[in-house]
Amino acid sequence: MTQASTPPAAAALPEPAPWPAPHVVDERPLDATVEVPGSKSLTNRYLVLAALSDGPGVLRGALRSRDTVLMGAALRGLGVGLDDVEPGSPTTDLDITPHTLRGGVSIDCGLAGTVMRFLPAVAALADGPVRFDGDPGARIRPMGPILSALRTLDVTVRADGDPGLLPFTVVGRGRVRGGSVDLDASASSQFVSGLLLAAARFDQGLTVRHTGSTLPSLPHIEMTVAVLRAAGVEVDTTRPAIWRVAPGPIRARDVRVEPDLSNAAPFLCAAMVVGGTVSVPGWPTSTTQPGGLLPEILTAMGASTRLSGDLMSVSGTGAVHGVDLDLHDAGELAPTIAALAALADSPTRLRGIAHLRGHETDRLAALATEITRLGGQAEQTSDGLVITPRPMTGTVVRTYHDHRMATAAALIGLRVPGVLVEDVATTSKTLPDFVGMWERMLG
Repeated sequence: MTQASTPPAAAALPEPAPWPAPHVVDERPLDATVEVPGSKSLTNRYLVLAALSDGPGVLRGALRSRDTVLMGAALRGLGVGLDDVEPGSPTTDLDITPHTLRGGVSIDCGLAGTVMRFLPAVAALADGPVRFDGDPGARIRPMGPILSALRTLDVTVRADGDPGLLPFTVVGRGRVRGGSVDLDASASSQFVSGLLLAAARFDQGLTVRHTGSTLPSLPHIEMTVAVLRAAGVEVDTTRPAIWRVAPGPIRARDVRVEPDLSNAAPFLCAAMVVGGTVSVPGWPTSTTQPGGLLPEILTAMGASTRLSGDLMSVSGTGAVHGVDLDLHDAGELAPTIAALAALADSPTRLRGIAHLRGHETDRLAALATEITRLGGQAEQTSDGLVITPRPMTGTVVRTYHDHRMATAAALIGLRVPGVLVEDVATTSKTLPDFVGMWERMLG
């Protein structure tokens, strides 16, 4: 295209209008069953392991969302065979065939922490340079610890911008020596998971030692260890904050993805805000997902919860109670719980979530700002939020390109009329049909 034919900047498409969050005005209680698609966290872990495994495998019920599509595109770029069996559906079965990883490619991370932090160690096994970049919001998310760890293992990592941030280039040589690394994972458990997932393919395996004072989202590391062990990888976790992965093959498998329990949170919480019952099928009896803590949390906030077979049901009366809650192990639930707390009958303190300042946005600042914008009272602490319920009035709620800010705003909108959600399409990051699911739940 010539310079003259390039469209002028002024011709850019306008921003879509904010989405009017549905407001429930009648006394009819909810009675809904919501099918929640597969877990993004599990889908992307399974994808990485399948790409590094010893043969072809199948991933059933994989989530199709922006994060998982970006992961699939990145692996295809690295040479992995990945065929979508059911194109166009929210979940799909994927046929995955490992191949020698190739370099000379670029990976678009979007805003996906799992892509930008899980794939650098994989790229080190490629046969050439692999460049990583992403959305503007991704360029401020911390990457330093995992990049430093790779350099410790003699992997060449070139900074293509600010050190410790996107963009950067990993120069793969087809193999990684392995050994041991120390890193501070206080900002994200994904630094640990990103090394562990590829470690069995390193010549000597890998020992990872966390050196920081805190370790957020430990269930996500436990999830990584569980999927590794299920694939036949030997992982030693006998010492606190130290993980040893033995070198060896990663067994190809036919595996099914659990529903995303954290994505179930706003739907289950709706029963508490409106009254009635919302049920989610496919709920596992045991899980490494942080969303598995939801029944305990919601019970403390006034709900009645019941697991019958694989059907999780949450019932409420419209009354919500404030809590003092440590969400250190389940920080991804914080936006939903904060929205619920803004509608409670007493104050709530959320602790142990300082690491949320480095998520898709600074979630603590975003939540405090938007709850306050609506008329509520939300104050940041050193490691969380204090939320004091106040009468709220509808207005435009900013989402900061953060899917959980959008779903939190939708939850508040059930009780507060006139809530307009900016960029509700950002929910496509992990839940592509959120608006349709929300409206169907409300009937």
